[in-house]
Amino acid sequence: MKREARKILLPVMEMTEVTDENDCGAIKVVLPQTGSHQEYYLRKMHDAATGDRKDNKPIWMGSKFNLYPVVLDKNGAPWAEANIYLMSRIESSIDPVMSTFSSIADSLAAFRRFLDETEIDWIEFPQQKLKRPTYRFFGYLKLKIASGKMKDSTAKRHMSAVISFYSWLIKDKALNPTNSPWRASESFIQLADARGFKFSKQVTSTDISIKRSDSHDPYDDHISDGGKLRPLIKQEQEWLIDALIELENTEMLLIHLIGLLTGSRIQTILTLRLKHIAAQIDTNNFGEVRIPVGPGTDTDTKNNKKLVLHLPGWLYQKLHIYANSERAQKRRARAKGRNTNDQYLFLSMRGSPFYMSKAESLIFDASHSKRHAKTGQAVRQFITDKVIPLIRSKFNAPNFSYQFHDTRATYGMNLTDCQLERVNMGEITLHQAREFVKARMGHQSPATTDKYLQYRSNHQLASNINIKYDEHLRKLTEGNFQ
Repeated sequence: MKREARKILLPVMEMTEVTDENDCGAIKVVLPQTGSHQEYYLRKMHDAATGDRKDNKPIWMGSKFNLYPVVLDKNGAPWAEANIYLMSRIESSIDPVMSTFSSIADSLAAFRRFLDETEIDWIEFPQQKLKRPTYRFFGYLKLKIASGKMKDSTAKRHMSAVISFYSWLIKDKALNPTNSPWRASESFIQLADARGFKFSKQVTSTDISIKRSDSHDPYDDHISDGGKLRPLIKQEQEWLIDALIELENTEMLLIHLIGLLTGSRIQTILTLRLKHIAAQIDTNNFGEVRIPVGPGTDTDTKNNKKLVLHLPGWLYQKLHIYANSERAQKRRARAKGRNTNDQYLFLSMRGSPFYMSKAESLIFDASHSKRHAKTGQAVRQFITDKVIPLIRSKFNAPNFSYQFHDTRATYGMNLTDCQLERVNMGEITLHQAREFVKARMGHQSPATTDKYLQYRSNHQLASNINIKYDEHLRKLTEGNFQ
C-alpha cells in the first residue's frame, strides 16, 4: 500500500518538556526495551499548584488540547517544522478553534504530499523562479483547478496556508531562502461596514496567491447565502416532511422543522439547550416564542452574532413535549453532564451531542477518545442514507437532492413570498418587506437579502426567455426535417 503524507488528530494532547529527575514535578517515562536509553523525565507546562507556566510564557497560553492536529510525512514521522508552526499558532490564540488549525494542517499535509511525489526540497529556492517549491506548488494547484480535480476555494486555502507557513519561518529566522519564495505587493481596497460607511484597508498580495472565481448566475436555482443554497419548492417541502414522518426519527423531524420554520443554521439548532424550551406555554397560543441565541446563550451562531429565533408557538410546544418525553430523558441520562437544564436538547441514542458548541470545545477533556469533532455529521448522514433515497423512490423523483442548509434558503423564500404578497396588496412597502426579511434571516448585508427578493423574478424571467427562444428556434426549423 502506498504511504503518503497526511494529517491526524490526537484526541488528547498535553504539552510537556524534557527535564531531569531532580526537577520538581518531574514525571518518569519508561520506553520499550530498545537501545540504551530506556527512560526519561518530563514536566508539564503549567504548574499544578499555581497555574503559572514553567517556561515563562504568558499564563493564558494553553498547553492542553483536544483534537490536536499533527502533520506526518510519508514515513509516518511528524514533519517537525510544520508541527512547530502549528503549535506556535495554537499557543498564540487565546481561544483556539481547533477546526481552523485542523484545516491548516490539511493544507500543509497536501503540500508535503506534493513535495514527496515530486521529490522537491522545500527549503531550496534556486535562482530560476519556476523551480522554487512555492511556484511549483502554485502551478500544480492551478492545473488541478483547470482539470476540475480541485475547487478553487480549496486551492486558495492550501496556497494561503503554505504562504503563512513560509512567512512564519522567515520571520522567526528559521529559514533564510537564497531567493524570495514569492513577489509581494501592497494595495488598498475599498470596503463598507454594516451601516454603509466606506473605509480603506491595506492588503498584501503575492504573485502565487490563488483568486477565487466568485461568478454567480442570478438566474439559476440557487441563492448565495453562506453557501450555494437551493430553496425547496412547496411540493418538495411536502415530500420532505412526509419522508421524515415515515422514517419515525423524532429528533431528525424536529431538527428539520426548526430549520424550515426559523431559517436557523445547523450549529444553532444542534446547540440549543434544554433550558431554551423549558417554559410551559398556553397550548391555545399559536403566536411566536422568541429565543435569543449567540454569545451568552450557550448556543452557536455564525460569526458569533446575537440573534433571536422566532419559533411558532405550536412548534415550541412540540419541542417542550419532546424534551420531557421518556425518549429524550433516556438520552440525557446517558450523556455527559446528565439531565440538567444546560444539556443539549438533541442527543444521539448514546447520549452524544450532534454538535459540540464552541465554548465546550475549548474545555479540555482528558478522557476524550474521538478523533473527529462533532459538527452535525449524523444529520447529514441521515439525509444521505435515509431521507433522499426514500423521497426518490416514493415520489418518483430520481434527481431529487438537498442539503440541510437548503432549509435556511427555503425558510427565506417562504418568508419573502409572504412579504411580497403583502407588498402587492398595499399593506407594506418594499423597503419594509426587505428590512423584515433581513432581520429574520440575520443578514449583515442587505445585498444578501436582495437575492431572496429578486429570486422569483429572475427565475421567472429566465424561464420565459428560454420558452420564447425555444419557440422561435422551433418555428425557424419547422418543415426542414422529414
